[in-house]
Amino acid sequence: MPAPSVFMPRFLHLSPLIFFVLAVGVSSRAQAPAKTTSTGPNAAEHAASLAESGHCSEALPLLSRAVAHLTDRELQKKAGLDGIRCATLLQRWDSLLDFAQLLNQQFPRDPEVLYVLIHAYSDLSSEATRQLAQTAPGSIPALELDAEANEMQGKWDQAEKDYRKILDENPHYPGIHFRMARLLLSKPNPPADFQDQAKKELQQELEIDPSNAGAEYVLGELAHQAGDLDEAIKHFTKATQLDPSFGAAYLGLGVALSMQKKYAEAVAPLEIAVKLQPANPVAHYSLGTAYSRTGRKAAAEHEFALQQEEEQGSAPGGQNPQ
Repeated sequence: MPAPSVFMPRFLHLSPLIFFVLAVGVSSRAQAPAKTTSTGPNAAEHAASLAESGHCSEALPLLSRAVAHLTDRELQKKAGLDGIRCATLLQRWDSLLDFAQLLNQQFPRDPEVLYVLIHAYSDLSSEATRQLAQTAPGSIPALELDAEANEMQGKWDQAEKDYRKILDENPHYPGIHFRMARLLLSKPNPPADFQDQAKKELQQELEIDPSNAGAEYVLGELAHQAGDLDEAIKHFTKATQLDPSFGAAYLGLGVALSMQKKYAEAVAPLEIAVKLQPANPVAHYSLGTAYSRTGRKAAAEHEFALQQEEEQGSAPGGQNPQ
């Protein structure tokens, strides 16, 4: 939007709301419910109009005051989206976060809102990255961010150097040994002993942070792959104790117990896995198998049917009911 002419008299840019406030300022508070006016639908419509005509500096504070109090859903959505655009333009990151949180709460599945939120959170992330690079470029968090970026781009050797540098500066920094293990297990051409190296990194991580459920889970997976089901069950159980919402750990535990033919014991963790991961066909199949082996035929058929639904829903061209 082109900026208004600098030669236009300044008073022409003043919002009618401002004139209203000036007019009623001489009256008593009982006669001037300014708060109601500044948060009502008329004020929100006016603020949205200002925003959409390029007057973001005037619109943003009005939108901030009004948006949370609106009962008209369409108007609230419009004000929130305009608020995000203006906050981004003006680089008002605190306001941007406020608008994003409100829209996420009020319109959690709205496609237009979700699209705008993707860019809003990306902008917030970029700004935080810029500030970190400016204020503390040599800090451990900056190194950690750089390592993560390299890892995501498949620059495995550079990521490993970054992680090693962090450990050189602080050998007890939490999370780094876990990420080293993840890196070893993700490399397309890992060394021959990569699993042993990964296990060592995970064990070192647990020495630093005994509450790391992810490390316990990956140790369980490695033990499972090696055929050591007792060890796998131990680690999966610990992971579920550390994080009761860890669906994959419950699934791993249930599968390992089933492989030992302990189907009755497998039922409980698999039921939790299905509740935590209702769209996972493997969880439904595993629970169905455990039900079948313990004589619960109807329950087993129900789980196998859900497995088929999820597999068909996730197939190309399918529509996942979840």
